[in-house]
Amino acid sequence: MTTDLLSRKCQACEGGGGQVAAEEMASCLQQVPGWESDGKMLRRTFKFRNYYEALAFVNATAWISHRENHHPDLELGYNKVTLRYATHAVGGLTQNDFICAAKVNALLSI
Repeated sequence: MTTDLLSRKCQACEGGGGQVAAEEMASCLQQVPGWESDGKMLRRTFKFRNYYEALAFVNATAWISHRENHHPDLELGYNKVTLRYATHAVGGLTQNDFICAAKVNALLSI
């Protein structure tokens, strides 16, 4: 992946390919610090000072999800949010997952 993830848009996935190859996984993960992968899903837990900040973060990620038309599974607790990205249509990870993870990471630098 030579293109900056933040400047990319998610592409429609209808199954049958598009998964990130195993040899590409390490390169992709380097571009999304803090995220972990089991090869099938990306996961990261974000911690905040309180519920209000955690909920504001969820709403900001919802805006990203809507614009990219790629939606994570999420868990909201009092002061933490766990996001999980996977492309269900292909049964694994695609570049869409990494694009969204990079855009979510960028929220923390605003």
